[in-house]
Amino acid sequence: MRKSHPVRRVVLATAATVSGVVLLLSLKPSSDPASAAAGGAAPQPPLAQESAQGGAQAAGTGTVTGDAAQTQYGAVQVRLTVAGGKITKAEAVQAPKGGTSDQKTALSVPKLNQEAVAAQNAEIDAVSGATYTSNGYKQSLQSALDKAKAASSQGSSQDQGSSQNQDAGSAQAAKTVTGAVAQTQYGPVQVRITVAGGKITKAEAVQAPKGGTSDQKTALSVPRLNQEAVAAGSSDIDSVSGATYTSAGYKQSLQSALDQAGG
Repeated sequence: MRKSHPVRRVVLATAATVSGVVLLLSLKPSSDPASAAAGGAAPQPPLAQESAQGGAQAAGTGTVTGDAAQTQYGAVQVRLTVAGGKITKAEAVQAPKGGTSDQKTALSVPKLNQEAVAAQNAEIDAVSGATYTSNGYKQSLQSALDKAKAASSQGSSQDQGSSQNQDAGSAQAAKTVTGAVAQTQYGPVQVRITVAGGKITKAEAVQAPKGGTSDQKTALSVPRLNQEAVAAGSSDIDSVSGATYTSAGYKQSLQSALDQAGG
């Protein structure tokens, strides 16, 4: 009976040793550092590529605005977006409005915009029923094209501040100012102007008398007053016959805007 105890201890010790070796071998793969390194290295290159692509897409686009063309029913002025030497977008920033002009403008301007992009020049068809608007559009469109061509020939699309014909350069120096509201017998008048290089480049009435006969008087007088404000560069402009109160209010608000602009 006493000789059997040492044998039993040897068997138990051997079994414990084998179990320990097996346990160590089973734990070794989970601590392999190579797999952890491989799992954390991949995400960063796509971020760098995305940033580079975004910068490339933003390059090479500019806008140019043609001179306002005066028509029997109001001013028409066209702005173009040009990229890679081609017109990618055309829009009318001024067009006749008020009375039947609203319908004609809504009908003709979208068609003229499409034709300008399609033709890439000012040789586009007039829209039936909107002859005056069409002619004014084509005139301002040609002016915008001439400016874009002149800017391109100077060979420096980035030197925008030195080119009088490049709309983007003018936009950097431009500021928009809104005059105080002028109260008239028929309603308030308020004028907003855009000033660049010490000159009025755009004038518009953000408020004007409306309702009844005021609609017709506003449609008749405001486009002319806008035109005269740009031409004169001051509030010393003539009143429109038949719209004396609106004209007086316009000049009052215009002077307020010029005072704010420092002109």
